[in-house]
Amino acid sequence: MAATTHTVSNQVPPLVGYDVFAADRALTEAVERHLAPERLAGVREELHDLGRAAGSAQVQEWGTQANENPPKLRTHDRYGHRIDEVEFHPSWHRLLGHAVGAGLTDAWGRPGGHVRRAAGFLVWTQAEGGHGCPLSMTHAAVPALRTDPVLAAEWEPRLTSSVYERGLRPAAQKAGVLFGMGMTEKQGGTDVRSNTTRAEPLSADGEYLLTGHKWFCSAPMSDGFLVLAQAPGGLTCFLLPRVLPDGTRNVFAIQRLKDKLGNRSNASSEVEFDGTWARRVGEEGRGVRTIIEMVAATRLDCVVGSAALMRQAVAQAVHHCTYRSAFGGVLIEKPLMRNVLADLALESEAATVLALRLAAAYDAGTEAEAAFLRIAVPTAKYWVTKRCTPMVGEALECLGGNGYVEESGMPRLLREAPLNSIWEGSGNVQALDVLRALQREPQALNAFLQEVGRARGADHRLDGAIKDMLTELADLNGIEARARRLVERMALVLQGSLLVRWAPPEVADAFCASRLGGDWGMAFGTLPHSLDLASVVERARPVEH
Repeated sequence: MAATTHTVSNQVPPLVGYDVFAADRALTEAVERHLAPERLAGVREELHDLGRAAGSAQVQEWGTQANENPPKLRTHDRYGHRIDEVEFHPSWHRLLGHAVGAGLTDAWGRPGGHVRRAAGFLVWTQAEGGHGCPLSMTHAAVPALRTDPVLAAEWEPRLTSSVYERGLRPAAQKAGVLFGMGMTEKQGGTDVRSNTTRAEPLSADGEYLLTGHKWFCSAPMSDGFLVLAQAPGGLTCFLLPRVLPDGTRNVFAIQRLKDKLGNRSNASSEVEFDGTWARRVGEEGRGVRTIIEMVAATRLDCVVGSAALMRQAVAQAVHHCTYRSAFGGVLIEKPLMRNVLADLALESEAATVLALRLAAAYDAGTEAEAAFLRIAVPTAKYWVTKRCTPMVGEALECLGGNGYVEESGMPRLLREAPLNSIWEGSGNVQALDVLRALQREPQALNAFLQEVGRARGADHRLDGAIKDMLTELADLNGIEARARRLVERMALVLQGSLLVRWAPPEVADAFCASRLGGDWGMAFGTLPHSLDLASVVERARPVEH
């Protein structure tokens, strides 16, 4: 029988076979801006290689397979021996192996390493977000371990290695390792000082046995973990290896894997310790201070990861509207759709520019930049991750019913979108952390104000927003209840300052008019119609310029 009603027309070709890095003008410009000229050519070549891989049909299929085949917990072998292993689909290992090989766990020991890694993380995780967790934890473990030079000398070369070796073996027998983290417990969550896991010292200096649990232990297939436990001297940080030097398995009972909204390819677990051997990292009673640098680094990755989700969502939406026709023309030429796409593009570019600016501050390594990061990281973590979910949802709507179907890939982006706002401290935690820095570290506020002040006088709406922010900062009445509002304003002022200095005039103008000038509605697609929206959308189109 003839399929006369099945003629396929007006369908959009898949966004595949392109260079994810080259197609992102905001990102390529940020890399050029923040890297020294003598390093730029080599890093650009690496990122183009990574971008072509991320945009390939093969890697996109790896991402689909990894999410359609989530990890499985194997608590025992066939003979009844406890093994506590997590089994992943081969595509997960391919994604993770390619990422490690591309240096996405190596930033701390090379000039410009954080900008290079942040850009690579933003590019590569657009193919699949879930495997970014072990990459982030492994990268972020380095500064915490550096509080103990002996441990750092032993572990850092393996953590920053470009060799991915799956399977549990003694770390000394592996060319590269992965790390996870276990902080929260079921009775306290973010309130880690209520942790009950005990650490009992052994006769050997720095060695302990842990007894207790972790409610969220990330990446349980990793070779080692940084965890918090109550030692005689108070809450302390420990390095817990999965396999002991003699080849025996450490006591690490995986109770179950979390059944999560998104992030399906990644394993998050509940674990139990019962006489589990660990090494102390830092001093007893200073566990939070020791592990905080790891937390800060993972918070930056939450910003970068959200920027990656935003960019992929915008790329898919603009690509769809470039090819899809309706009501007598292609969607991208329709004034109202153009407004929506431009608004989404602004949100994405502001997130990208901010993420790379933070990475550059890490590379600078100065006291002034460290002070800036103290406020800028939790501010960015709060705002960028908060904006991700509504933005991805609006981008999905640009595809209509097609975007609601799993095959489009948009539902996977939407399920992933809330994750970074929750991990490494939810919105309230970030806002209160900013208040803590404002109250206790005046040098951090000075550094933040100096940064936003670099654009003062360039746009009257930005100037007005800075003035309003300073007024809010001077008012301590009800400051905790106003924390979200204050941090939101700080984030928008910071993004506005960066865009006014570095983005094209049409982008900066649209951002300042809407986010800072108040000429904006309650939903995306409500930008002033008089702006140059066509140029904003064209800049976001995923083609190699």
